[in-house]
Amino acid sequence: MAVGWAALSELVPLYPLYALLFLEAGVSADQLSLLFALWSLSGSVTEIPAGVLADRWSRRRVLALSGVLQAAAFALWTAVPSVAAFAVGFLVWGVAGACASGTAEALVHDALDEHGAAECFGRVHGWMTAAELLVQVPTALLATGLHAAGGFPLVGWASVGVCLGAAGLALRLPEAERPTDEESVPARELLPVLCRPALLAPLVGVAVIGGLDAMEEYFPVLVAGQGVPTGAVPPAVLAISLAGAAGAALGGRLARPGAALLAALLTAAGLGLLAALALPAPVAVPALALAYGAYLAVLVSAEAELQRRVAGRYRATVTSVAGLGVEAVSLLVFAAWAGGGPSGLGVLVLAAVPVVARCLRRS
Repeated sequence: MAVGWAALSELVPLYPLYALLFLEAGVSADQLSLLFALWSLSGSVTEIPAGVLADRWSRRRVLALSGVLQAAAFALWTAVPSVAAFAVGFLVWGVAGACASGTAEALVHDALDEHGAAECFGRVHGWMTAAELLVQVPTALLATGLHAAGGFPLVGWASVGVCLGAAGLALRLPEAERPTDEESVPARELLPVLCRPALLAPLVGVAVIGGLDAMEEYFPVLVAGQGVPTGAVPPAVLAISLAGAAGAALGGRLARPGAALLAALLTAAGLGLLAALALPAPVAVPALALAYGAYLAVLVSAEAELQRRVAGRYRATVTSVAGLGVEAVSLLVFAAWAGGGPSGLGVLVLAAVPVVARCLRRS
């Protein structure tokens, strides 16, 4: 059921089209950058509070709240397509993303642990990540068909329905029982937990590796830069995403891989990015696909290792702290691209290898 939720939560037909909605509404390039900044800021500010809320209240309900908030944001965009509405919608969507970040992993891990199957978390998490990528295919087809039938209004309202459906499904996910007298987690108690080397190391590792996923935003530019015709860019990027899904599934099946193997996979990803720059288009796209697959195998393995080392009632909060670190590291990806283009991106991935080797050593 968790895999189904992951797929449904990404089956939003507005995803591949909302940039075009903004253009149709007259959003300028500067305004678009401001909107994305508001989105990122909203998610960053509410990341940890959302994790605390999930740990104190109900992870299942916070996950459902994420879907409801996202539906509200898209309803506003659809009903009143304007810069002001887009800004408010992004603020709400940022909170929705924070509610899902960390909460889903904590919910699934503890539900498995309650049934004595915590060791299966990596595999389930890998399937969830793969499902999120694989669903891009039907999402693109759905978006095309809905837009042809009813334009952006139909796409928008269908997206609202999908988000509400995901919220409803979230309420059906199993949630581990917690003691009814469990108290909230005070900051003075949480901070020492976060600073324990056994937990801090994988937390930093997940933040660094997860932040690198911002590279996905540049895949269309990378592919086009290698001479792929504009009309063939979407299928090429989709092929890279499918390779990423395969890598995520593989990472979930690896039984606590050593830091050396993960570092080797991340090195292969960085070298693949750099090699793609010197290769002709027919070879560059497969190189990018293999690089992204190797990267996601590392990310899923690192996230599973973090969940293995978290204990007690802090799980969603700790995972949200890692999510905040992911947001911070993603800024380095943007800076690397601005300063060195594709080469800067490849170098940044390689620079993360020593971090992986150090932070993901077995405890």
